[in-house]
Amino acid sequence: MPKTTKKLSPQRRALLIAAGLAAAVPFAANAQGNEDIVIGGSIPMTGVFAFAGVGINAGIADYVKMVNDAGGIKGRKLRYVPEDTGYKVDVSVAAFKKITSQNKVNLYYGDSTGFSKTINPELDRGGQILMAGASFATELNDPAKYPNQFLVGPDYTEQIGILLRHIAKEKPGAKVAFVYSDSEFGRDPIEASEAAAKKLGLSVPVKLMTPAGSVDVSTEVIKLRRAAPDYTIFHGYILAPIPEFVQQGKQMGMTSKWMGTFWTMDSSTVMKMGEGGDGFMGVMPYRYYYDTSAKAPMLDKIRALRPEYQSTAYTQGFLTAMLFTEAAKRTLDAGKPLDGKNLKAALNTIKDFDTGGIIGTPITIKGNSIPVGRVYKADMKAQKMVPASDWIALN
Repeated sequence: MPKTTKKLSPQRRALLIAAGLAAAVPFAANAQGNEDIVIGGSIPMTGVFAFAGVGINAGIADYVKMVNDAGGIKGRKLRYVPEDTGYKVDVSVAAFKKITSQNKVNLYYGDSTGFSKTINPELDRGGQILMAGASFATELNDPAKYPNQFLVGPDYTEQIGILLRHIAKEKPGAKVAFVYSDSEFGRDPIEASEAAAKKLGLSVPVKLMTPAGSVDVSTEVIKLRRAAPDYTIFHGYILAPIPEFVQQGKQMGMTSKWMGTFWTMDSSTVMKMGEGGDGFMGVMPYRYYYDTSAKAPMLDKIRALRPEYQSTAYTQGFLTAMLFTEAAKRTLDAGKPLDGKNLKAALNTIKDFDTGGIIGTPITIKGNSIPVGRVYKADMKAQKMVPASDWIALN
């Protein structure tokens, strides 16, 4: 008999496994007769952001399973319903519409800044959903404009703010250069960060903008060397052209320390810089998978569940699901219906909350972000990111 079934791609299989095939049973009710609490997800399992999407998907799915294995939330099960978006805004919007039409969704993970901005009027109109996602865009950190959204960490301006706080302490009066991509992502924190640097007594002798994917940076490196910064902060890239800047800068005798923000700072990304990346620093709002410098019971659980390295994107997905769950639990404990307004209000009651060591200090969520992070440094010999600062809170 000829086979007519389409072979599942590994990405599709991962989504179906993560969802526990739940998408096939919309509005499934559990034994208590209570509706499931549904987390929808626009997840980039394919496309340019797949390296993050695969981790995010596994992180959300693992936390959902942990909660359900422990009995759910007040007798209600969590159900995770993801769709692949290929990291395209129109596909992400279509996924949102599909998931929300087939399920009663109260929590949603978005895959990009573009999607978060595009879907915002829909969130406000519907009023049923609290959303977080992969974006740390400064614009989203505005409770008046984005009342039903939040960021799972510091926004991009706050991330650079954490680096600047570290710099001001380590070398008062230092010269700081900003190198950023010619993209909305790249430009996002630059103006505010220049003002923040000056407020801390630091100077900004040069700001360099490069095309997003460009690797020919020889002209920019000459300008950078001329400015002779003590620190160079890169933003708006994943990897290229950072290694090119670092390598050529070192060859030209630059003594700058080099730094990055969240999407550059996954351990596997930094390690691709090779020997030249030794000592590369950056901000990370979460502990790395292998960080055993302090007690972290939730990381112990993750390591037991997944003995191989998990990316910072995994940790971000896992923590998002944890905060979604906490908001839902607090809303139900208060006897209120699960809707966007109540879930966000419950999220904003989170004060001195222990994430089980994922973030190394208790967190408080006053608005739309969690302005906490730590500076880590690459140790190429150990092939690890090691702490270079204490936890820094901007609150």
